[in-house]
Amino acid sequence: MLVHGNNLEQKENQQTKYRDADSRRYLAEIRVRYNEWKAANEVLRGPTATFHDDDSEIIKKRVELLNDYKDFLDQQHYAEKFDSRSNLHSSVLEEFMYYLFRDLVLGISENALIGKSHSFKDVFFRPPSYKKMISSPHALFEIKDHDFAIGASVRATMQCIGSTTTEVYDWDIPAIAIECKTYLDKTMLQDVSTAAEQLKQKNPNAMYIVVAEWLKLTESVNLKKYKVDQIYVLRKQKNTDREFRYDAGYKKNPIYADFVEHCFNSIRDFLTADWEGGISHGLERGFLI
Repeated sequence: MLVHGNNLEQKENQQTKYRDADSRRYLAEIRVRYNEWKAANEVLRGPTATFHDDDSEIIKKRVELLNDYKDFLDQQHYAEKFDSRSNLHSSVLEEFMYYLFRDLVLGISENALIGKSHSFKDVFFRPPSYKKMISSPHALFEIKDHDFAIGASVRATMQCIGSTTTEVYDWDIPAIAIECKTYLDKTMLQDVSTAAEQLKQKNPNAMYIVVAEWLKLTESVNLKKYKVDQIYVLRKQKNTDREFRYDAGYKKNPIYADFVEHCFNSIRDFLTADWEGGISHGLERGFLI
């Protein structure tokens, strides 16, 4: 759940990388600020599944804490020492999603899935022989990782009739899948659209959302053809290559609380709504979709 904290801990415990003096000093500095960010979010409670008058203020406070920590972590010397392959910077947004939705989800059920997910994608069967097929299904499950998901963790057992051999499988079923990006370009959008389509083929009630800090798309991109439900660009700003973000004249927008609040409210409405559907229900209404 605390993916950014786990990422930081892995770097602190690395025995081969990040052992030089600068890396050790930078990690120690980041650890202090991370612990402060984490503690402030853990003390702050809400919003929950029930609307309260102070929901907006709580979200604004969480975004304020996020902006403060991101501004610290995005300093040039940290960005150059820990590049995009390290996932140190990108994992901040994933952990923020946990803090944002924690009280909403756990208020619905303590058994809910929240955080990184290994989600069901597909299943096929590959027994080595017909004789083996009769004794055991030999199921193979394809799993898709999601940056952040809200849903259910499932344990399934499969057994051939008359056999005593049982296969046990664990996987996640997201109700909400959120892909977190530092910036979103066309290739990334195509990839997440494919992932969204695959998810909805198996779970048609699911919602798929992309949350990015910056946008790297042109007006020639037809957003309507992609299968995602919503794209949030939290800084309301086009992407600029990292080296230009440190130019004296560059103005970096903050992460805007109103976009985060819109995202939260959309997901809260979805998670607390009635998902009744199907042919019979549609026939009663007179329209099916």
